[in-house]
Amino acid sequence: MSRFNIDIEPTSNKNIVKFCTNSFLTRANSYEFKNIDEAKPSPIAQQLFYLPFVKTVYISQNFIAIEKYNIVEWDAVQNEVAESIGEYLASGKPVITEKETQKKVPVSVYAESTPNPSVMKFVANKPLANDTFEFKNIDDAAHSPLAKSLFNFPFVKEVFISANYVSVMKYNVAEWQEISMEIREFIRKFIESGQPIFSDAILNKKEKISSESSTETTHTRESDFSDIEQEIIAILDEYVKPAVASDGGNIQFDSFNEDTKTVRVLLQGACSGCPSSTITLKNGIETMLKDMLNGRVHSVEAVNA
Repeated sequence: MSRFNIDIEPTSNKNIVKFCTNSFLTRANSYEFKNIDEAKPSPIAQQLFYLPFVKTVYISQNFIAIEKYNIVEWDAVQNEVAESIGEYLASGKPVITEKETQKKVPVSVYAESTPNPSVMKFVANKPLANDTFEFKNIDDAAHSPLAKSLFNFPFVKEVFISANYVSVMKYNVAEWQEISMEIREFIRKFIESGQPIFSDAILNKKEKISSESSTETTHTRESDFSDIEQEIIAILDEYVKPAVASDGGNIQFDSFNEDTKTVRVLLQGACSGCPSSTITLKNGIETMLKDMLNGRVHSVEAVNA
């Protein structure tokens, strides 16, 4: 039997937990089952509904998310559920039967402005990625059919894909009121067509990096990051990243200079090149780190400001 690694990931909804695998479960489609009858096209979803606390099962790309009833806490059952999912996948049984491919989730996409006037965020009603993917040009997008297609528009400068949204940065040759509807509809039709958002090559690379990172987490945190760096990363992850993601961007820790007490970060998506990013860094992130770390941080700078 093939071995499947199952990573347990909490979500912003305390009743929903994601069980992420090291293999693809579906390609372009996402599925939602609210009861055992709806789950007929998915044997693994049907099996999960025999657990009395399972309310809803979601299946997409490389994860299964489960919403529970409030009769148990995830801490008490999540390891058992992960083991059950791993055993099922290792058995080689199908996750989705052929019949299910006829039932697609209707796709909707809406446009949302961001603090960066050059970037518009296009939000879908289904997950598109389980990581962050930034493409600065069409060559970078060789392994993302969606991003590569977007670069065919002459006004598209950069593409950033994460979670359930696509952030598009434009050149100043066009205004958003002239092009946002066209891009929104293009993204909606692309997703609806069932074409892959990413090729196997880029997803496998991300999974490999993620897997290596996971197996080396303890070593990395203990050996490569100082205590204060770990604290900075934790604050960025908990307090900053969710807010930045809502604006169509991402922030990553780059380094910390203990002599100057300066934190350097990498800005991506809508945050990259944003006129207000300096204000956000200084009045938001810098102030937060100063307060929460009792003056051990003096300033925050963007590597790509």
